[in-house]
Amino acid sequence: MAASPPTPADSGPEPQKSKRRFRTAVTAFWAVAALVLTLCLVGGGDESSDTAGPPHAPPAVSADAPSTSAGPHRSGSSKARPHLPRSRPVRLLIPKIAVDAPFTTLAIDRSGQLAPPPPDETNLVGWYAKGHSPGETGTAIIAGHVDTATSLAVFARLSELRKGDRFHVTRADGRRATFVVDGAESFEKDGFPSERVYGDTPEAQVRLITCSGTYDREARDYTENLVVFAHLV
Repeated sequence: MAASPPTPADSGPEPQKSKRRFRTAVTAFWAVAALVLTLCLVGGGDESSDTAGPPHAPPAVSADAPSTSAGPHRSGSSKARPHLPRSRPVRLLIPKIAVDAPFTTLAIDRSGQLAPPPPDETNLVGWYAKGHSPGETGTAIIAGHVDTATSLAVFARLSELRKGDRFHVTRADGRRATFVVDGAESFEKDGFPSERVYGDTPEAQVRLITCSGTYDREARDYTENLVVFAHLV
């Protein structure tokens, strides 16, 4: 995947602020897009998985630009939307699929791509620290491998989540953010709706992302990405 474009140097004071914000958003956006492929390539390993469940892999980060589409439509009041202040996520808890995993931070590596969680860590999820934190207003991105070359990984059962299911993120500030699933969809890699998945939202939302579909041995990659859309309650 191509490296994320460098952020141009500032060329002026006040009139350049909006341009700098836009450039930063574009850089973050493409870094997230690069992460999807990177995580899936690492998650699958050199051989197909021995798992019985559907293959999955990893996530992305939110861009600091507004989006008009924020996942599946859901009805609800447009009154005060719940949100929390920024705080580092500590642990992801998804009771329905028996996930109880610590977080690691994800950063952009020297190649300009967002580095995935360590490939040998089966019970670990990643969060792009320069994106929104889970519970904060905006789109937070959480990624995890679906499997390794030898075993299932943290998001092996992510496809079992359905609308209305709940999961939790414990945070460094001692609060526990609870999210409700709005829906889940799998997308072909060639038709991945980056803006819809990574675009910013006016409320606190989360995307859980991993690989799905079949494992292509020649490409050493899964054919699809599974995205779970959820909002803070």
